[in-house]
Amino acid sequence: MQEFEIFLSAGSLAMDAFAASLGIGACLPSAGARLSSCAGPAFRMAAACGAFQFFMPLAGAFLGKRFLALIADYDHWAAFALLALVGLNMIRESRSHDAATCSVKDPTTGLALLTLALATSIDAMAVGISFAALGASVMTLAVEAGIVTALLCAAGVALGVRMTSCVSGAVGERAGSAVEFLGGVVLCGIGLNILRVHLLA
Repeated sequence: MQEFEIFLSAGSLAMDAFAASLGIGACLPSAGARLSSCAGPAFRMAAACGAFQFFMPLAGAFLGKRFLALIADYDHWAAFALLALVGLNMIRESRSHDAATCSVKDPTTGLALLTLALATSIDAMAVGISFAALGASVMTLAVEAGIVTALLCAAGVALGVRMTSCVSGAVGERAGSAVEFLGGVVLCGIGLNILRVHLLA
């Protein structure tokens, strides 16, 4: 797998967390106030989601390597299936979001933050398994996914606040759905390319 494909995979995995960050920024109690008021939530989202996106591909690769001997002849099909399932799930979720309902409590604290970070990084474990099946660099994926996710989460919270103060919170929700949809399409495309390369080799 080429470095560019690894980077695309890392960016695609970050789309769930970025979409969530946009929604959180739009729903912060101080969303109509100064952008500086979102520094704390932005930092917490970046740290938690970035950390989970780093560790989950490594966990997936660790688990996957225990079963690779069983699927050695079909590793490219397994990688394609996992990437396609993750991508299609992201596309499905992007099309099924209900209208945003904001909580009065900041969701970037305590158990709510950990739950959110875990929920937006589960896909990374499946992608880590597919990378292990292909013999691709899971560490590179993990580092890039962690960094890209952290940066996008911080930017997403700030952008969500800005969108709410300028227009409407619904715009932030639609933007989050759009980036999640794009991430799903990219992962499906990478899976198809992996299958194409192996079948034509």
